[in-house]
Amino acid sequence: MTKDEIYQKVAGTLVEALNVDEDEIKKEAKLQGDLGAESIDFLDIVFRLEREFGIKIPRGELFPESIFQGDPDLVQDGMITEKGLKELHERMPYAELGDFDKNPELSHLGDIFTVDLISRYIDYKLNQTTKA
Repeated sequence: MTKDEIYQKVAGTLVEALNVDEDEIKKEAKLQGDLGAESIDFLDIVFRLEREFGIKIPRGELFPESIFQGDPDLVQDGMITEKGLKELHERMPYAELGDFDKNPELSHLGDIFTVDLISRYIDYKLNQTTKA
């Protein structure tokens, strides 16, 4: 499956899951900030992606923000620590985190979840499955 085919399927899935118009789906669109996703929507998105692509998405793999809850080694004063950033990079090797690394405020973590990130995750996941 090509990256464009993956993107088109991801876009269709997000249109259905978030009840948004197709023209709202752009690569840089943030799931929460631009498309109005709420935490309950993330479960629906994961379910729909699993069904659409025939893959299993373990809990916390696509949306790993829960790793930062309550661990002072990972978050201090609302900022993700170096150890926390390292953890995020390890858990999300498909993500481009350069801008987030420059200002790693926990409150901005949701901004990294864009349509493009979801597409890159699916591409990563499908390629992992192919190699296995």
